[in-house]
Amino acid sequence: MVTPGVTTTDSLNGATNILKLLEKNRIQFTTFSAKIKVQYEDKKGKQPDFNAFVRLYKDSVLWISISATFLSIEAFRILITKDSIIIVNKLNKKVEHHSFSYVADIAQIPLNFSTLQDLIIGNPIYVGDSIVAFRQTENHILIGTVGKFFKNLLTVSDDTDLIERSKLDDIDIDQNRTADLTYGGYEKHDNVFFATYREITVAEKTKVDISLLFKQYEFNKELSFPFSIPRNYKTK
Repeated sequence: MVTPGVTTTDSLNGATNILKLLEKNRIQFTTFSAKIKVQYEDKKGKQPDFNAFVRLYKDSVLWISISATFLSIEAFRILITKDSIIIVNKLNKKVEHHSFSYVADIAQIPLNFSTLQDLIIGNPIYVGDSIVAFRQTENHILIGTVGKFFKNLLTVSDDTDLIERSKLDDIDIDQNRTADLTYGGYEKHDNVFFATYREITVAEKTKVDISLLFKQYEFNKELSFPFSIPRNYKTK
C-alpha cells in the first residue's frame, strides 16, 4: 500500500515496492492445464465461441486442443515450442508447420515463448525497467514503465496488490500498436492468486478482441502431450 500525496522520491520508492510485490506474486509453476472458453472478434466480426484445452510445460511446450462450443469434436490441435508451431486442422485434414514468429504475427505483438506462457498464466508482461509515472487513486495504484517494446501503464488494486489492467503503447510511434489487458475473477489456488477472467484487445491496422474464461485449471500435475499427424493429411 502507498499513501497519497507523496514526494517524487517517495513515489519512486512506492512504485518500486509495488513492482516488487507484483514480482513476488508471479505464479511459479512447472506444469499448467486448463479448459478455457474463448470469445474472439476481429475485423470480420464476432466469431463463434470455442473451448481451448491447454497443457503447458514451463519453458518447453504448449499443447492446445480447440473445439467449437456447439460441436463435440476436436477441430484443431496445436503444438508450440520455443522454435516452432504445428497446427493440425482436423476439419480439413491439413497440417501447417511454422516458425515461432507465426505466433507473434497472429497476436500482432512481439512474443517469445516465455511471454506467451506468462500471458496464459496471467503473469504481468512487458513491465519495463524504467519507471516514468506513479499515481495513487482512492482504490488503485497506477505505475507507468518503459521497456524495449512498450510503454506499460499498470493498474494495481490498492487492497490486494494484484494487477487489474495493463495498457500497452508501442514505443515506436510508426507502429501505432496498442494492447489492453484486463485481469479479474481472482481465486486463491495453491497459495497463488489466479485471474480466471481476462480480456485482451490488440490494435494496429486492425483490432482484435479476445476474452478468456478459465472454467478449470490445475498446476503442477503430471501431464502428457499427445500429438500425431495422420499420414493422409496434406501439408500446407
